Amino acid sequence: MTTYGLLVFEGAEELDFVGPWEVLTVSAALREGADSAVLVAERSDPVRCAKGMRVLPDHTFTDHPPLDVLLVPGGQGTRREVGNPATTGWIRKAAADADWVTSVCTGSLLLHEAGPARNRRVATHHAFEDTMEARGEVTVVRDARYVVDGNLVTSQGVSAGIDMALWLVGRLYGRDHARAVRRHLQYEPAPPYLADEPLPAAG
Repeated sequence: MTTYGLLVFEGAEELDFVGPWEVLTVSAALREGADSAVLVAERSDPVRCAKGMRVLPDHTFTDHPPLDVLLVPGGQGTRREVGNPATTGWIRKAAADADWVTSVCTGSLLLHEAGPARNRRVATHHAFEDTMEARGEVTVVRDARYVVDGNLVTSQGVSAGIDMALWLVGRLYGRDHARAVRRHLQYEPAPPYLADEPLPAAG
């Protein structure tokens, strides 16, 4: 059984955690409920995310179950949380106990501040690659949707977290399982952009 813990905080980018949440929970459902996913926050109050979505954490930093996989999202709130010792201290501890440590977008900044991304290869949102590199003790990979370095898996911005989560469930349970999850989600971004195509004729 795998327990996925997804950090949430004020200003977290919604798709950074909701996209992977969908992948991980569909994976769990296809495994007949063998796995579980939980949202973890500093406090038990509802969390208002970057675009206004409000979510209710399942657990706080002090009462969550053991986490096999830690996911840290990005978003505007990372600018504040990078200076919040409660958050970075919890990430440091949770990461030390987890089998896999992952991030989406600027969540990598929090992993760097907390320690797990130090002296590792990482991906982050394209607009923050220079910022990440300037922090030092890190190698920023600029041309990959996600980067695997040992048990650390970091991804670029927003939708890249879906790709990262699909890789992870494939690593845990095999490529056929990951393909089944992708098919269930109907996630087939090829071609990725259809806005220039003519609209279908009205019925």
